[in-house]
Amino acid sequence: MLRCKSCGVRQLALFTDLTDEDFKLVHQPVDEVRVASGNVLYHADDRADCLFTLRSGLIKITHYLVDGSQRVVRLVRPGGTLGLEALVAGRFAQNAEALQDSILCRIPVSVVEKLDRESPRLHKQVLARWHQTVMDSDQWLTRMCTGSARERVARLCLFLAEDVNGDPSTCHLPGREDIGAMLGITTETASRVIADFRRQGLLTTHSRREFSVNIDSMRDLAGVEDWAA
Repeated sequence: MLRCKSCGVRQLALFTDLTDEDFKLVHQPVDEVRVASGNVLYHADDRADCLFTLRSGLIKITHYLVDGSQRVVRLVRPGGTLGLEALVAGRFAQNAEALQDSILCRIPVSVVEKLDRESPRLHKQVLARWHQTVMDSDQWLTRMCTGSARERVARLCLFLAEDVNGDPSTCHLPGREDIGAMLGITTETASRVIADFRRQGLLTTHSRREFSVNIDSMRDLAGVEDWAA
């Protein structure tokens, strides 16, 4: 738990309000989990006896449709919490897959339940995290699945260009198939829009997946006035 108290994303994570006395209540380990890009953290209907906080990387949360296609319901950035349904159900509700090499903290449900009984601060944090998860999903569906293909890709670039402190930074774009699944557009359309953005100077290539974003121009194109909200 010493790592939890000194963690760089603790102010954004589930244990942000815990005191030293609260940490003394924790007797089970909070493990570090590393997931390579493209690997699955958990599948829908997997047994759920823990939840996760993302320390670095990027995780997509997906739901598979009857026809076998997938729909990305949200992306989780550092400081985000995954698998909160483990607190009320014995199975995960969706799939979680790493889009970048990721490091997470795996928190046993029993740890949260003990702190919930003995520390009102954590109960408040869990409720706040749950509410934020719902809000994130709603905003994701509103921002990423409405408007033209160019607007959707622009919004995704802005989302990915924000670091954990909300400052613009380098954009690490997923593969074109993932972009299509996230935004409800075809792979071909995603490739064409990205190529157009590069030609227009909205994106500057550093490597196959790494770009710098022209933030002001991208915001104008995205059509979201309250993007920073």
